[in-house]
Amino acid sequence: MTIHRILIVTFLGLQLISCNQSSQKTTSEIPSLITTNTKQQQTSEAPTSSIDSPSIVILGTIQDAGSPHIGCKKSCCTSLFDTPDANRKVVSLGVIDPISNKTFLFEATPDITTQLKTLKKLITNRQEEIPDGIFLTHAHIGHYTGLMYLGKEATNAKKAPVYAMPKMKDFLEKNGPWSQLVTNENIQILPLENKKEITLTPAIQVTPFTVPHRDEYSETVGYYITGPNKKALFIPDIDKWEKWDTNIIDAIASVDYAFIDATFFDGEEINNRDISEIPHPFIIESMRTFKGLSTAEKSKVYFIHFNHTNPVINAQSKQAQRVLTQGFNIAQIHDIIAL
Repeated sequence: MTIHRILIVTFLGLQLISCNQSSQKTTSEIPSLITTNTKQQQTSEAPTSSIDSPSIVILGTIQDAGSPHIGCKKSCCTSLFDTPDANRKVVSLGVIDPISNKTFLFEATPDITTQLKTLKKLITNRQEEIPDGIFLTHAHIGHYTGLMYLGKEATNAKKAPVYAMPKMKDFLEKNGPWSQLVTNENIQILPLENKKEITLTPAIQVTPFTVPHRDEYSETVGYYITGPNKKALFIPDIDKWEKWDTNIIDAIASVDYAFIDATFFDGEEINNRDISEIPHPFIIESMRTFKGLSTAEKSKVYFIHFNHTNPVINAQSKQAQRVLTQGFNIAQIHDIIAL
């Protein structure tokens, strides 16, 4: 697996205290902090040099509402209101094909402004900042509302290609303010079909597929992203693995990288919400499901889409170390992964 770390600066969250760190009970299931782990998480500044082969860049790892979270009074947010962490961007992937001089964005987040700037810097001699395609997974706030910055109040884009499934397309076309982007031709919506592959460049293919989630306004999809040498799975949101009509073990076996929903570490971190109303596979559930995988298969897994309460955001937490020592990865912003 080829992963290039770009300008490593400091361990993530050395001074942060996770939301439930003070109240989390120590059990025999949670190992003590391992300070010598060679897979210790690290953060990086935005890359400044271009890449020369088709790749994925992680542009964000946080759940829709960001970190710090609106109205949050927990310890995980307190210092961030006064001293924001620039690396806490809402979940997004960029795909770059330098041979074709094209870029693609997966998810239009509220952080799209800086995410597109990062994406553009990674490809030589590209003048256009708007990508050659924006792929949406569903109509929850962190995954499509960045489209507003393509309107006349902001960049006033010209027919920016936006790829969407039928219900998502219908939602954008029939509901303001998104419909204004269509009528003003700021965006051009290109239809996707479930499990139908599309070719973006000679080196990059993308296949959407539906997954079970809270589909109030649109269906929810994940994506297979296929490059000349490697293939990635991207599922930032899903209710539970057992609800999906595909076996997640088989899906992981079919790819080289699996970026999967890790919104919550466990149920204990959410003590002010009915967890049944916001279902996601807990990290501890996913690790149990993947327990029988080989070391090589486990190393494909990159947990992503972290709620602001998720203790794995803090690299020093025992929860993060538990994930890493079991052979899995925790996605880091600005990691570049060769396709």
